[in-house]
Amino acid sequence: MNSSHPPLPDDSDLHAMVDCRLPPEDAERLRASLAPAAQEEANAWAQQRALLQTLHGDWLERPLPEVLRQAAGRLQDTHAARRRWATWGGMAAGWLLAFGLGWGLHGSWSDGATLAATASPPLLFAQQATVAHAVYQPEQRHPVEVAAAQQEHLVQWLSKRLARPLAVPHLQQQGFELVGGRLLPGGSGARAQFMYQNAAGTRITLYLGALDDAQAEAFQFYDKGAVSSFYWVERGFGYALSGEMPRPALQALATAVYRQLSAAPPMGAHAPAKGS
Repeated sequence: MNSSHPPLPDDSDLHAMVDCRLPPEDAERLRASLAPAAQEEANAWAQQRALLQTLHGDWLERPLPEVLRQAAGRLQDTHAARRRWATWGGMAAGWLLAFGLGWGLHGSWSDGATLAATASPPLLFAQQATVAHAVYQPEQRHPVEVAAAQQEHLVQWLSKRLARPLAVPHLQQQGFELVGGRLLPGGSGARAQFMYQNAAGTRITLYLGALDDAQAEAFQFYDKGAVSSFYWVERGFGYALSGEMPRPALQALATAVYRQLSAAPPMGAHAPAKGS
């Protein structure tokens, strides 16, 4: 005997309706056939979708940072080169291709062979720092995970995740106040990023994390695109101060950070949690 009830739609049908992926006629027909419970669930999904769209809706109105636009173009060129290499085949082509993809954000495809021989962990670390700065510096609503108002918690949390006591440099004399910080992934483990801002709205970020295989290295300057960094390695830790400002101004800030961190207790000892 046939049932008088229509078959229940599966979740894929409901998701397609909520996400506006069904033709209007099909969506209207499906909505009219829903039982009250299914209609209520579909409405709840639609509300969640609307909230997620408005969470970062203002991102669509912002101009793409120049450094990311350039990186996207280089990555697209790299993918095109990859398809050509795949056609030609060969072990040597595959090796160059893998390296070229890893450096898609750093330079052009033609630079790959040279960079393969010269890139060092600190240099890769500096590149990661500039990309992280370019991603989070423009953010207005959520520039950091933990704000400076919770600095003690921020330092304890990041110290635990990086497995070393951290110290936050004071930059008030240079006109910069701590905004807060966040946890980021890195090539060889967790990374921390502290963000500072001055009265004019200019932001700088301090990126740090373990570089156990790298030798101690003095100040180095990294400049690719709009964002530049001063980076160094000390006590098995890498540091990179990044910003969009003239080199002398950034160097003065990096020097202040370097002096404070060099005067801090060695890693493994108690590091001060106060300061901005």
